[in-house]
Amino acid sequence: MKQQMVFQYHCTFVTPSDDRSMGHTLGESMDKPIVAITMGDAAGIGPEITIKALRNQYLYDSCTPFIIGDIAIMQDAAQLVDKSLQVTEVESVDAVRGDYGKLEILNLGGIDRSKLLMGKVDPMCGKAAVEYTIRAGQLALENRIDAVVSAPLNKESMRAAGYKYEGATEIFGTLAGSKLYGMLLLLDTFRLMLFTTHMSLIDACRAVKKDKLLQKIRLCHEGMELFKLPRMHIAVSALNPHAGEGGLFGREEVEEIVPAIEAARGEGIDVVKPIPSDTVFVRAYKGEFDIVIALFHDQGNMAMKLLGFGSVVTLLVGIPFIRTSVGHGTAFDIAGKNIADATNLTKAVEEAAKLAQKLRHNKCVPVPLHTI
Repeated sequence: MKQQMVFQYHCTFVTPSDDRSMGHTLGESMDKPIVAITMGDAAGIGPEITIKALRNQYLYDSCTPFIIGDIAIMQDAAQLVDKSLQVTEVESVDAVRGDYGKLEILNLGGIDRSKLLMGKVDPMCGKAAVEYTIRAGQLALENRIDAVVSAPLNKESMRAAGYKYEGATEIFGTLAGSKLYGMLLLLDTFRLMLFTTHMSLIDACRAVKKDKLLQKIRLCHEGMELFKLPRMHIAVSALNPHAGEGGLFGREEVEEIVPAIEAARGEGIDVVKPIPSDTVFVRAYKGEFDIVIALFHDQGNMAMKLLGFGSVVTLLVGIPFIRTSVGHGTAFDIAGKNIADATNLTKAVEEAAKLAQKLRHNKCVPVPLHTI
């Protein structure tokens, strides 16, 4: 059986002049981190918001961005958004220069423009989006780039192309050989991790088991190492109303959640007892906790999107490189209309650049924490 790894970042401070010790094949001679942006599904808003994000000159002050995708599609998007921008092909990552106004793309092709229908599910687009994602992951694992930012791909198109992944998260996790990975949702200093993601509510409730939750608490603790906070105070949202009221409104807290928390505390992890979900997110937003683990998809996302719709960035933890993405989908209903908002993707690039720079200057190295 293939071994699966769980990664943690071990860091020591170094000055920028010591950057060569980081082992970045490309980045060793450059001060700014190299950030690859995958253009996502060609029939969605990914190409458009990528162009719009890269119109922000200040992004080039903190990183050297380039695109992985189809050059013809990106040129079409540039014509739609801003005709003054040039989209130019680079043969390899080594050729990326990061000059503002000249958007560089590693052209993998994959899209027949004559067959492309904007806003429609298409296996051609799904296949190409997966290939862009895989190439970005390979470059990151080879230390050719410092971070990956994902524009949205479409899960239905991906499935139509024959892939069984839930999304880009699973692609990166598979490439890295990691079994234990997950998404941190970031809204400034408000952070959240989802215990379960894309499954029915009844299945999500059934998934709440001590061992699985303990693994997620560990992953949350490990992922927070990236932020180098003076503390890592973790809260777990309850599943049932009023945290079950001692078993009156459900037994999950008593039989599964509390035992997982107690086991984590026994390992030295600062995590508190389950807190009712009608108060835990407000308390975290005010700074009482550094991160909340929400037990199912909508429990966490309703809180996040109510507080910062369009500004939530997702960070993948449990893999040995930085990867951020937007908190929205392909928005097929507005694709190709030049009305998509690129704020979320812009923030995802900013966050990736900031974390990658922190890893460089603190000489953070992803090492296996344990093997599964």
